[in-house]
Amino acid sequence: MQNGQKFNRTRIAPTPSGYLHVGNALSFALTAALARKAGAKILLRIDDLDQQRVNVDYVQDIFDTLNFLEIPWDEGPRNMAGYQGQWSQIHRTDSYTEALQLLEHKREVFACRCSRSQLQGNSYPGNCINKSIPLDTPDTAWRLYTDDRLIKLKTLNEGLINTRLPESMKNFVVKKKDGHPAYQLASVVDDLMFGVDLIIRGEDLYSSTLAQLFLADVLGYRKYQDTTFYHHLLIMQDGEKKLSKSAGSTSIKHLRREGKKAADVYSIIGAILGTKHPIRSFEDTYDAFL
Repeated sequence: MQNGQKFNRTRIAPTPSGYLHVGNALSFALTAALARKAGAKILLRIDDLDQQRVNVDYVQDIFDTLNFLEIPWDEGPRNMAGYQGQWSQIHRTDSYTEALQLLEHKREVFACRCSRSQLQGNSYPGNCINKSIPLDTPDTAWRLYTDDRLIKLKTLNEGLINTRLPESMKNFVVKKKDGHPAYQLASVVDDLMFGVDLIIRGEDLYSSTLAQLFLADVLGYRKYQDTTFYHHLLIMQDGEKKLSKSAGSTSIKHLRREGKKAADVYSIIGAILGTKHPIRSFEDTYDAFL
């Protein structure tokens, strides 16, 4: 990060679909470290749109993990009552609906009734793009019309990058078959609503970043183009696979039960990634990775 760079707000945005692991801890720690260096407030935003996968134990684990790792946040829920009463994404449904209606009004979406078995592979084959299926057809998703326009990505360390939407994000979904907004749309709406201008996430979400920048451009949300992104390395399982929330031995809850302290968890992260600088706190991740 360039000396003197300042930002207003960043966010920690876990999904309550499993117990958090050391990979999540790295992302949270980097977010907090960068925020403190850049004078940014930290928002805790729990991404719980997929209500069928939400488990109150997993929500509580978010608070427990952040407190255990001594990672601060300035805004957002502090406990289960605050989360359920004010901060769940279900309270922002009207804002997501407004964005979807705008896409419909601008004729930027088409209906798709394809099943998962019809969507094998990393990119959408375009099965429904020319079928003119009415958007109000039951059990259909809304997909975005995409093109080859240039995407301008502001990065923390590399400056401005000009790129294009990857093939895997061609005609990505903005509204799911169950009627709920998809992650890409909700994330853009939330980040704009809360004034987030610095986003730290794993490099596995690089394509999502490009999709969200593309979507914001289609919606005319110009302010989103000013957001700065940093994509960090991932902690891999057995050096090959991305950690999943089913990887119990790397969950923070499991490590706590083994008697590990916060400093021990940070040391484990440093050892796995082979950092030159020792890591014993979230602040240490700044020098270790940036």
